[in-house]
Amino acid sequence: METFGISLTEWVGYAAMLALLISFMMKDVRRLRLINSIGAVLFVIYGFMLATSWPIIITNVSILCINFYYLFLRKN
Repeated sequence: METFGISLTEWVGYAAMLALLISFMMKDVRRLRLINSIGAVLFVIYGFMLATSWPIIITNVSILCINFYYLFLRKN
């Protein structure tokens, strides 16, 4: 499935990249981590869509775990 000559896999990759870039424009660290987590989830999906790219999947699952820790488990 292609839209404008771009495959669905590429669209997911572009969406992940956009979420990641937007997250780093946030002043509020909590909002940064939330948006960054959305990007990480999209990158995990993208990693599986690329016929299982383990470096992308492992890196972004790790980022999700770190964000989850700081968002929900760490007492501040």
